[in-house]
Amino acid sequence: MDCSVTSSDCGLRIADCGFDKLKLLLNPQSEIRNPKSAITMKVLIADKFEESGINGLREIGCEVIYNADLKDESLVKAIAESQADVLVVRSTRVTEAMLDKGRLSLVVRAGAGFNTIDVKAASARGVYVSNCPGKNSIAVAELAFALILSLDRRIADNVADLRAGKWNKKEYSNARGLYGRTVGLIGLGQIGREMIQRAKAFGMDVVGWSRSLTPESAAEMGISFRQTIIEVAHDCDILSLHLALAPDTRGVINADVFEVMRPGSYIINTSRAEIIDQSALLQAIKTKGIRAGLDVFASEPASATGEFSDSVVQLSNVYGTHHIGASTDQAQEAIATETVRIIRTFKETGKVPNVVNLSEQTPATHLLIVRHRDRPGVLAHVFNEIKAANINVQEMENIVFAGAEAAIARIGLDAPLKDVTLVRIRDANSDIIEIKLIQLK
Repeated sequence: MDCSVTSSDCGLRIADCGFDKLKLLLNPQSEIRNPKSAITMKVLIADKFEESGINGLREIGCEVIYNADLKDESLVKAIAESQADVLVVRSTRVTEAMLDKGRLSLVVRAGAGFNTIDVKAASARGVYVSNCPGKNSIAVAELAFALILSLDRRIADNVADLRAGKWNKKEYSNARGLYGRTVGLIGLGQIGREMIQRAKAFGMDVVGWSRSLTPESAAEMGISFRQTIIEVAHDCDILSLHLALAPDTRGVINADVFEVMRPGSYIINTSRAEIIDQSALLQAIKTKGIRAGLDVFASEPASATGEFSDSVVQLSNVYGTHHIGASTDQAQEAIATETVRIIRTFKETGKVPNVVNLSEQTPATHLLIVRHRDRPGVLAHVFNEIKAANINVQEMENIVFAGAEAAIARIGLDAPLKDVTLVRIRDANSDIIEIKLIQLK
């Protein structure tokens, strides 16, 4: 095992040591950098992407391969042939088969949600998955309010009749108006918070729920706190959804929610279609006069254009858009800038901003603490003994003290080391100052 490296450069070569699931966490004050940017990184972009972002990637020394039409088998082939290090996608699905090809180290979702990426498969292969949260929040909030206004004033129907040569002021003069109405927000991340500002500008009241919302934080936002989604649905005229898709949010807007909604109230969904039980939605539209403004659908085409069939859009109480919530020039420029930042940081430091698939808690049961002089071969010696004991390293942190004369390593292990091994680690290398083994659980 070739591990004769100093503690300060261990992060660059630790993958050569043969330990499974090793995660190196470097001192944030002493990141490893390559100031000459000598490493060439290949970036494959498989979706529509701003030219400013492509130019930005080239400026930091990346080789960029751009083909917005890649998907399914053509993307599998492109990943294999390009041998790209980084894959950038928007709505294109990233499957296990794609992750098995080539040598991908990082997948960047140029947007917020990452449900189109097989995160589990990426994690099993040691591939980072990152996203660009918050960069499209204003754009999505703007579209949500466009749908609210369109439903209230029946703008799409107005336009359709005008284009058909029909004048019907009598029909379209009937609108409820937004002032004094109550918006219920489900999810109060950055998009939800942008919704609050816009609702208040229209003179509306806001009630809200999220997993992290408390009465105190709601008061700080100037909204009314509700303990459950059901309570929000009961108390609002307009229910607007701003949740990420996760196992516990799939189908969370169900028949029980629609049961308590006021007849004729509105539901707005600019998040993910799977959050709503589609059969319950159809039933509520037909029986309670619920009006729906939808930017997302259960059966969207995989590509940017194509045939589309969903029974919900055939209903007169439904207005829809083409999953365009984040599709403003402003939002896409911000996302492109963030994507470049993510890839530049990864290229220069080995760290990934906004990473979504690192374990919050590893299977480590014991922590080995090694205080040592910052000399070549110290960690190689420690790892050799751990390997000989057939114990797996789950994570490692090595911090170098000022002056680079000494360092301290914290090594998470999935089993305890025997006393004889600890003695060998301590006594067989004169640069080890002190060792300690702590049981974690």
